[in-house]
Amino acid sequence: MLLFETGTAMNIDKIKNIYRNRIVQHILFWCVSYYVLLNLFTPSGKIEKIDIIYTILFLVTIIPGIYVNLSILIPRYLSRNRYFVYGILLAMTILATAGFNLLFFDKWVSYLLPGYYFISYYEFFDIVKFVVVFVGITTLLKLSKGWFELSEAKHRLNQLQKEKVETELKALKGQINPHFLFNSLNSIYSLALSHSDKTPEIVLKLSDIMRYIIYEASVDRVALTKEIKYLEDYIELQKLRTDNRATVTFEMTGTPENIRIAPLLFFPLIENSFKHGIKGVTSQSFVHINLQMTEDHVTLTVENNKGVTDDVEKKEYKGIGLANVKKRLEMIYPVNHQLRITDGEETFKVELTINHAK
Repeated sequence: MLLFETGTAMNIDKIKNIYRNRIVQHILFWCVSYYVLLNLFTPSGKIEKIDIIYTILFLVTIIPGIYVNLSILIPRYLSRNRYFVYGILLAMTILATAGFNLLFFDKWVSYLLPGYYFISYYEFFDIVKFVVVFVGITTLLKLSKGWFELSEAKHRLNQLQKEKVETELKALKGQINPHFLFNSLNSIYSLALSHSDKTPEIVLKLSDIMRYIIYEASVDRVALTKEIKYLEDYIELQKLRTDNRATVTFEMTGTPENIRIAPLLFFPLIENSFKHGIKGVTSQSFVHINLQMTEDHVTLTVENNKGVTDDVEKKEYKGIGLANVKKRLEMIYPVNHQLRITDGEETFKVELTINHAK
């Protein structure tokens, strides 16, 4: 089986190489044409010397007209949608080629075969028909080759764009890991300094979250149930970190079963709300999270109060997290998402809707 598949692959590669080799293509075409015409010009079935020379000279007289069409008329006129001019010039080329054949063909045969009494069986319009057939076949072959090359180029371009998008998505996903880890380690460090009993539990939660980010979220789509579990763990982690000083709610409507979405799109929005919403504020701090699920759409709404932040953090408030989400949404759901941001004086609200059915 392996040998067969390898041999098949090699044959396909050889065929592709032949298809791409312009000289080989033309030689093959004229060899086939010669074979067909030789049999056509030899009705008795017995090939003589005169039949071979007759066929060769016939091809020689029509080849110039064929290549005028392929090399000049098609690129300059047909490919540029100048159909009327192309039609006029093509008709003139066909008539000129037939005339050239009529004027020189008999003379060349008589010169090369002086001992033969030669009479041509074809009138001017018969030769025109031959030329039209050859022009039609070669034009179709050139157009089909151009279409194939264009399709192949588009495929390569799409492949390169897909690889570029995948690389960028991996890079954007990679931004989440150190960003989240840096913030979490800062929190653990603060708890460790205060000898908090919650430190081990927070470390365990952090371990579960990092496992999800690194391993389970490495695919293009994840089950929404897994994403929700991950978000719930993160919210619990933040509650432990803040010692429940802030009002945190997480409400869901609808069922997440059979819904798959791109991973880690919701996380930066929720992380952003905790990072900036409860900084420097205790009893008045709140983070309200709502997740609505339907057959076609998933909508996450995150609203938080604005905590006390310095000038540097104000600049970052809509920085890494939101910028990351926006870029990934444009790549994954370019026309199937809606992101609304409301930046009030005291509150900050983000609403993200994703059409997961498309």
